[in-house]
Amino acid sequence: MADKIKTPRTKEMEFGGFLGSSALLFLMPGTVLYLLLTCNTGDASVLRLPGPLPSLESLWNPFALMVLLGWVALQALLYMLPMGKIAEGITLRDNTRLKYKINAFQAFLVTAIMAGVAVVLQFPLSYVYDHFLQFAVASALLSLALSIFLYMKSLTAPESALAPGGNSGNPVYDFFIGHELNPRIGSFDLKYFCELRPGLIGWCLINLCFLMKEIELRGSPSLSMILVCGFQALYVTDALWHEEAILTTMDIVHDGFGFMLAFGDLCWVPFTYSLQAYFLVSHPQEISTVVAVVIILIDALGYIIFRGSNSQKNAFRRNPSNPSVAGVSHILPYFYVIYFTGLLIHREARDEHQCLKKYGLAWQEYCRRVPYRIFPYIY
Repeated sequence: MADKIKTPRTKEMEFGGFLGSSALLFLMPGTVLYLLLTCNTGDASVLRLPGPLPSLESLWNPFALMVLLGWVALQALLYMLPMGKIAEGITLRDNTRLKYKINAFQAFLVTAIMAGVAVVLQFPLSYVYDHFLQFAVASALLSLALSIFLYMKSLTAPESALAPGGNSGNPVYDFFIGHELNPRIGSFDLKYFCELRPGLIGWCLINLCFLMKEIELRGSPSLSMILVCGFQALYVTDALWHEEAILTTMDIVHDGFGFMLAFGDLCWVPFTYSLQAYFLVSHPQEISTVVAVVIILIDALGYIIFRGSNSQKNAFRRNPSNPSVAGVSHILPYFYVIYFTGLLIHREARDEHQCLKKYGLAWQEYCRRVPYRIFPYIY
């Protein structure tokens, strides 16, 4: 029955269609290379060419590729271990729902313990910093190889398994955007695995390696490095803790698994999101305790907004009638908000009139110095 379900042709191609996707196949890896090379210059200016390109020999390191493959294999093993729970994705076109293993947070904890042991045993984690460009190149090649495999696999997939956004008939575009929606090897979901685990957890591990490199160079980590690593670890931890929420995102629901997501998950995320920590190793930035406190408060506010909005979006996608995101169904409970808004605006206008009569020029001077009546920069 599923094989008889046809996926309609993709009529609206994103990213500029054939030309745009063709350009991005080169532009995305080129951007990663450019940013990393720029970070290694004295002024780290993105507006200035970083100098001559490195030789091909300096970009290739077989050991870096072996380490990277070992890292992916470790995360795949943790993914397959009988820990965590099983959740169902959204209903597909053939009315089936795929099952997903939710254990990324547990995998993160195991990885964190292993990383802690590596630090105690004084493993040379700074090697990652010293050969970071070679790791990035190895990751880009791995992403390309995976993308080729995914496209070849998609050519034998049933119509019902194709992605609604990656079935244009143009091989370059479909290769880039992803031809098959949920490619699996048995029960191992390739897209779902790559979405959070190797790249996102790898991002945290890379930051740790940079922190250890800074200790090696200066004896202790800087406050800037600690804040960067801490904030980014919080973001990763949040994503892994709420792993089930990605089952309703566009990446899982709409986009196929092709070069865009494969490169994004395995190369772009770990090697560009870690740029701040990479930059700090060779360009230390000293900040005061007061500035650090302000940064922490701003980050906390941003995180509260980020987590609240993402939780609401996920709840709405799963159940639009969920009471927590149903919106305004009755106006009565909002009586006081509406009433006092009108009351205070009206009272302010009355006060304005009476104060002008009573104080005259003094009141005008006060209004000149304090131009906003209720809301700064608004009213």
